[in-house]
Order: sequence, then C-alpha cells, then structure tokens
Amino acid sequence: MNSSFVKINSLSVSKILADFVEKKLISEIDLTVEEFWNGFDKVINELTPINKKLLEKRETLQSEIDLWLKKNRDTNFNQEDYKKFLKEIGYLKDEGKDFKIDTKNLDEEISNIAGPQLVVPIMNSRYTLNAANARWVSLYDSLYGTDLIESEETGSQKYDPLRGQEVIRYARDFLNDHFLIKNLHWKDITGFKIEDNDLKILKDNNSYELINKNKFVGFRGDENKPSTIILENNNLKIEIIINPNAFSAVQDAAGISDIIIESAISTICDNEDSVAAVDAEDKVLCYNNWLELMKGTLKSVFEKNGKTLERKLNPDRSYISKDNKKEKLHGRSLLLIRNVGHLMTNPSIILDDGSEVPEGIMDAFITSAAALHDLKRKGNSRKGSIYIVKPKMHGPEETAFTDKIFSRVEEVLKLEKNTIKCGIMDEERRTSVNLKECIRTLKSRVFFINTGFLDRTGDEMHTSMEAGPMIKKGDMKLSKWITAYEKNNVSVGLKCGFSGTAQIGKGMWAMPDKMKEMVSQKITHLEAGANCAWVPSPTAASLHAMHYHKINIFDKHVELKGEKSSYTEDLLSIPIADRPNWSKEEINKELSNSVQTILGYVVRWVDQGIGCSKVPDINNVGLMEDRATLRISSQHIANWLHHGICSNRQVLEILKKMAKIVDGQNNGDPNYENMSPNYDRSISFKAACELIFHGKSQPSGYTEPLLHLNRLIKKG
Repeated sequence: MNSSFVKINSLSVSKILADFVEKKLISEIDLTVEEFWNGFDKVINELTPINKKLLEKRETLQSEIDLWLKKNRDTNFNQEDYKKFLKEIGYLKDEGKDFKIDTKNLDEEISNIAGPQLVVPIMNSRYTLNAANARWVSLYDSLYGTDLIESEETGSQKYDPLRGQEVIRYARDFLNDHFLIKNLHWKDITGFKIEDNDLKILKDNNSYELINKNKFVGFRGDENKPSTIILENNNLKIEIIINPNAFSAVQDAAGISDIIIESAISTICDNEDSVAAVDAEDKVLCYNNWLELMKGTLKSVFEKNGKTLERKLNPDRSYISKDNKKEKLHGRSLLLIRNVGHLMTNPSIILDDGSEVPEGIMDAFITSAAALHDLKRKGNSRKGSIYIVKPKMHGPEETAFTDKIFSRVEEVLKLEKNTIKCGIMDEERRTSVNLKECIRTLKSRVFFINTGFLDRTGDEMHTSMEAGPMIKKGDMKLSKWITAYEKNNVSVGLKCGFSGTAQIGKGMWAMPDKMKEMVSQKITHLEAGANCAWVPSPTAASLHAMHYHKINIFDKHVELKGEKSSYTEDLLSIPIADRPNWSKEEINKELSNSVQTILGYVVRWVDQGIGCSKVPDINNVGLMEDRATLRISSQHIANWLHHGICSNRQVLEILKKMAKIVDGQNNGDPNYENMSPNYDRSISFKAACELIFHGKSQPSGYTEPLLHLNRLIKKG
C-alpha cells in the first residue's frame, strides 16, 4: 500500500484526508474518530453496490432509448408511441396522488425571503468569503461600477462627480418606487429624525411620513440625528447610510452617503461544477474551507494593489427597532453546500475491492460532519438544519437513494432524522419528466428545486443523440421542450406546496460585465415564479435584488397556481433540426463558437485547476463558465459529428485554429501554457479533443471523467 495512505478498517484512506478528519473535522463535536470511521466504513460498503446499480440502470435505459430512436428515426415517430415506450422501460413513471412537502426547521432565507442566490467555488476562500458577506452590498458601488449607469468616462480611476450624480438619481428613483413618502419625492429630502417610534422624513423645516409606515424597521445613531435608517419591502431590508462628511454625500442635501441593499440571501458553496477537485489534496482544501465557514473562522489573506489584506466573515448588524429595542440583522448569506452527484468516484479513499470511494457519499459524510460545528453555534442556520444541494440525479430511484444516503449519515453523526435538507437540481431529463415523483421521495427533506438550462440541454442532446442532428445551440432557448421545462419546474413546485416553505430557483446570468442587460432581462425569472435565481457576483446580487422589491413573489405564486400544470408532452419533444440545409459557413461558425468555449474553459481547468472563471468568448465577451457550459458544447459537436453535419478533420482544424485564439486571449496570464503550435504536447488540447470526439460514449454526456483523468495526468 502507498505510504500516503493509512488503513482504517476495510478502507485505505489518504493520509491528508485521515489527518483532516482526526485533527480538524471531528474535534470539538460529540463524535469520536472511531465512531466516524466505523460508521463510514459500514455505510460505504452498504451503499456502494446500490450506487453502481443505479449507474448501470442509466446506461441500460440509454441503450434502449438509442435502439428505439434508431429504429424510428425516419418515421416521424408518434409522440404517444414514444411516451408509451418510455413508460415500458421504466424511464417515465406514473404520477401519484397530489401531496405537499412537509420539510421542517427551514430558515427564513429559504421560506420567507425571496432574493438572489450566489454560487461560489468552495475551493477559493477569498471568493467564498466575498459571497458569504454579500448579504449586504452597497447599491451605490454596484451602480457606479457597472454599465447600468452610462457616462462618457468609463474605466477611469478618478472619481467622476457626474457619474456620482447619476448613481444618486437612480438610487432615489428606486426608493421612490418602493418606499413612497406622502406628498414628497425622495430626491427632495434634506434629513431624517425618529419621533414617537416613527420615521420623520424632512424637507427643510417640514416633516413627512412614509405612506406605508410599516416599512420603517429601525435605525442606528441618535433619534434626532440617525446615522442609518432601515426600511423593509417584500421581506427585504435596505439601510440608508447618513454621513455628510463622506465624499459620496457631498452632492446630497440629506447627507446620504450610501444605500446598503440586502442582496445574496443564500449562497451555494460549490464542491461540484465550479471546482476542479480531483484528489485528496483538492478535496481537503474544499472540505476545510467549508469547515471553517461552519466554525465561523474562515479567513483569507491576500495582496491587492501592493497591500496585504485580510478578509473574514462579517458580524451581524445591530440596530435599534422602531419600538426602541436592540435587535440584530443576520450579517451573512445563508450558506448551502453542493455535493457532487452519484457518478464520480475519488482516489481519496480506496475500498477493500480496490475501487475508489463514491465521491457523493464521501461528500455527504464530511460536509455534514463539518456542519455539526454550526449546529452548536447557530452562526449559519438558526433553525438547526444542514442544507445540501444534490446535483445530477436521474429520476425518483436516484432521489430516493439520496434520501437513504442522508439517513445513514444522520445515524452515524447522531442527528435527528431530516436534519439534513436536500436541494434538488432539476437538470437531467429523467428528473424533469418525473419531477413530482422525485420530490415525493424527498418530501420531508426538500428545501429547493432549481432549473439548470445548460446541463439539462446537455442531457437532452445525449439522451436523444440517435434522433437526429440537433438545432443550433442558440436556438435551444426557443425550443418547445425548454419552455415546458422552465414552466414545469415552477408548476410542480407550487403544486407540491413550495410557496412560503421552500425555494423554486432559476439559473445563472452568465455575463458579469453586462449588468444593464441583466437588470433588463432577469426579472423574467420572477415573473415565471422563481423565489431565488442565480447571479455570478455580489454586484450582480445587489442589482438583481431590486427585482424582488418590484415583484412580491408570493403574490405571483397565487397568480400562477391556476395555470396549466401538465407539460409532459412538450418536455419529451426532441429539438432536432428538420432537414437542415446549413451552409458550410454557418456550420463552421457554430463549431468555432463551441470549440472556442470548450478550449477556453478546459485549458484553465486542466492546466491550472480553475473550475469556474470568466472566459472570453469568440467575440471577447466575458462569460462565466463551468462544467455545464462544457457539457452542452461538447455534446452538440458530438451530435453533429454523429449525424454527418461535420467531419472529424473539419472539427480538428477548427480546434487548432481556436487554440491559437484562446492562447492569444490568455497572453497576459503568467501561469498560462500555450496549446499551439505543439498541440500533441498539450494535455489540455488533448482533453478538449477527447470531450468532443468521445462525447457520445461519455456517461450521460458528462465531462467529469475526462476532465478528472487529464487533470490528474497534469498534476502527476
């Protein structure tokens, strides 16, 4: 046995992981190291065979679907016949009786506060702290630093007073939209005071009041000269900061120096698609950051502009309520942890038969054990819950297996049943068409359902690979199945009693530099019924939060409950191109777009271990990329290759051409290794080629197996 492993019962455990468990994870909680490993050993040997059988079922179903689609490809097959076939093989389940979820002990950030949700790679402590602290974000800074405010000078390091005036004007209009003052506009105010437990808003010597006095929550400072006014709308709070001496208040008659807006209500700390964690060293880094979050001790020391800075978790925010009591606002985003799915294994632990540990089961044990520290201190969940988001589950059997994993973890960690809550990522086709039955298997744990357009598209293409050539990627959002998918997620969630209890989520805004466009478009997520939606940065969270002031999502849920509730037929429609007659130029343009995206992401993943980053696309627009974007692009090209829309030689030529472009886009990165001209020596270029040319044979079209293999080769 390798000296870097230690034998624990029937397991060979990487020494770095064994030391982490003994010296950090299990210290100061009511559990011994022996109890942890004895329980882990027993459960892993019980559940691993079940895990393998579920993965085998995925492959069996895919083979049967491939055969049926091949046989019926040229007959314009009848949708009812297709649906009947899917039921016969157990892919499509009969829907059971209506029910309501009964998840208990959910924090108000899940049940009652609708707002933005961040997703952050847990591997990066600095980014993680930024996200955790993004519960409260300066609206002034967010407006000033983005394209939402237009001015002639952009990118200047010098403060632009005209741009500052535009920020103030925009913020005043926001206040006027949601916190109306009787007979006065916010742009005309000159001050505040607190009198008889109420907010008085001043214009010179005259006093005015909010039309809805209940929106006044409290203040800081002196009643006659408050330093902060706290208001609330749609369960979201804002803080108006009054500091006449601040440079941002010079142009302000009321002395308002900033507006702090409640922004990232919850944050998913991600162990999955946005990290490149392939071995024990990587996993312990992720696990340790999560543990330190749960202890409240995570810190990050870094250099910025020649200065050494330290970042840590923000404290709670004290204030005086309007009835003169000392109160606190929770200072941080509610933190959720995303484990990996059922597919991947990890070399951190080797089982008795020589196989690697199922990574998702290992994640469940260690991330839950880390959260035991929070259950003692209640710095994150004040209700005593552990929130795990579980991705890439295929259908009710797999969601039921997740329930079994969590139950076994609770037994070993001496937790009450259903302490561990589960977020369901509705991003696989077999889950979408069986969503209600998936939720039923987790009805006492579920706190979240969320659509993931990119992964769902990747699975759509892989599942339906034999049906024919797929439409262009850009046309997918206009297809029948995607509209049904987004509506079905909300409809099923409302039918199962999510409103006021659990989150119904929508996916990521991928362009962090295009905030004006985001503010224009992302409100559609609320109009569709989502009480949380993903954003790529604290700045985006603060700007998206304005949407939740505009729309009361719980009123919207009441409106939506009467809408059509069955989308199965449309969900099963396949987005194949009808007799495509694309020109060579069109095909090459589509291929170039996808190939450049693949290379731009893979080269950072494999060479530098960066799982999520802002990757410039072919037009140099920065897009937030993770493995989901890689899955859709690689599966799309694999599909076109399979159906003869393009050739291997054609794709390889474009790969080499785009590699040169990607190299050029990264020429300012001192850690970057060029792929061209020595393509054969570049592990990243090889990995990108494998993802495309072997895309059809990858399990469910996932990119993880090939990425992990090539990253391990690079590290080795």
